[in-house]
Amino acid sequence: MKTCVIFGAGEYDAYRPEYDKNCFYIAADGGLREMLACGIVPDLLIGDFDSLDTAPPDGMPRVTLPVEKDVTDMDAAAAEGLKRGCTDFILLGGTGGRPDHTLANYSLLARLSQQGCEARLYGAGFTVTALTDGAIDFPAGRAGAAAVFSWTDVSEGVTIRGLKYELTDGTLANTFALGVSNRFTGAPARIEVKKGTLLIMAETP
Repeated sequence: MKTCVIFGAGEYDAYRPEYDKNCFYIAADGGLREMLACGIVPDLLIGDFDSLDTAPPDGMPRVTLPVEKDVTDMDAAAAEGLKRGCTDFILLGGTGGRPDHTLANYSLLARLSQQGCEARLYGAGFTVTALTDGAIDFPAGRAGAAAVFSWTDVSEGVTIRGLKYELTDGTLANTFALGVSNRFTGAPARIEVKKGTLLIMAETP
């Protein structure tokens, strides 16, 4: 899978992925500051540049978006990654600040998952990923908090193994947070959904 790494203008925690020359790096507007601070020059800068303190550097490949638009800068960045054949997405700086933007990024995770991609959003000490009609495995030794939510109206055939509270072939609804406040036990863990899209939140190791 070709990986797209997107730095947004939101809040950051301690996690940073190691630089990989094979990845495609996109700075979404003010995310440029953090990307440059990590010593990474983006392959593409995108946004309406309302969250940058200074003008974008000359000569940097960019896509300038209108201030009034139907998508967020992070969403537009992901679309650019899809155009370049990326199917694995790492999103940083996509939480905190305005809750509407955080929620929009959760929606982006779900849509990427429904399009057959893998996507992870890092922030506030947690990794959030979406899972559609499939399964995700966590290795033994994992610790910390976890939660499983239905993003679709209903998610069917949900099985949770290796967490403190397990579930077998259950049904989750997006109006009732049955999967909140779970924890890894150190055992190998697996989360599966037969029909629907889940949002899975796991404390970042």
